[in-house]
Amino acid sequence: MKAIVYENYGSPDVLRLTDLPKPSPKADEVLVKIHAVGLNAADWHLMRADPFLARFASGFFKPKNPILGADIAGTVESVGSTVTRFQPGDAVFACYTRGLAEYVCAPESKLTPKPANLSFEEAAAVPMAALTALQGLRDHGKLAAGQRVLIHGASGGVGTFAVQLARHFGAQVTAVTSPSKMATARALGADHVIDYTREDFSKNGQQYDLIFAANGNRTMADYERALTPTGNFVMAGGTNAQMFQTIFFGGLKTKKGGRTMKIFLASSSPDDLAIVKDLIEAGHIRPVMDRCYPLEQTAEAMRYLEAGHAKGKIVVTVGSNGK
Repeated sequence: MKAIVYENYGSPDVLRLTDLPKPSPKADEVLVKIHAVGLNAADWHLMRADPFLARFASGFFKPKNPILGADIAGTVESVGSTVTRFQPGDAVFACYTRGLAEYVCAPESKLTPKPANLSFEEAAAVPMAALTALQGLRDHGKLAAGQRVLIHGASGGVGTFAVQLARHFGAQVTAVTSPSKMATARALGADHVIDYTREDFSKNGQQYDLIFAANGNRTMADYERALTPTGNFVMAGGTNAQMFQTIFFGGLKTKKGGRTMKIFLASSSPDDLAIVKDLIEAGHIRPVMDRCYPLEQTAEAMRYLEAGHAKGKIVVTVGSNGK
């Protein structure tokens, strides 16, 4: 099978197309023919081993897992002897691993039926971004109807889902984004949209019950200034400096008063992905895609991802597929 691999850490130049043996499913596994793969910031962080401490998990000198790509969408090719939920031909999606290949074997428990109203490309744009937004708002941010919520980095993969989910759960949503992406934020349901090149949300006198940072380059002090005395700050993405501040100082700031400030990594929960699937099929949320690249151009796709200018998700297509 064709696959994109990286055997050393570095720039997108380390990614190369190669041939690997087609995997065979174990008893509890499903062999999935991949049609599309959604790229995430985690992919380029793993590719570059950035931050350096990531090497302790991914492999100190070289990657333990040479195939990137967590967000997969495809069809079931074959199933192991104990698999009961799926059969060949079923359309599935998942947040798993080793997606940048023509085939992957995944445990039955990790897979979810693909939303019927999405193409494979659209479905691949969903898992990690939607799970991050859902878990960040619901579990870590303790979002409640009627709250004032600020989404910082509202136009990326995570941010576009966060805007929609916050609105769906009854919050009043303010989106912070760039001038060229303001219309997208409004179309997704944001009540207010701030152009960060013209207005500083941390100095306009407004305070929020929940700030969800999907991306950005603000300090902890900036976020703290924009929180109500009992507000919650949740970071899902940002610079290494921001992450360091949140990890090492967030707990101290939380203890000083009623505010909570934390950073988290999303769980690849199939139960939560089933919730996301239902919300998509009901028309409450939808993925936003910026552009698609063929598997052979994965390095170019990764360069575009790293540039940080995408509106929504970047997807890699694998072979030809239908809806």
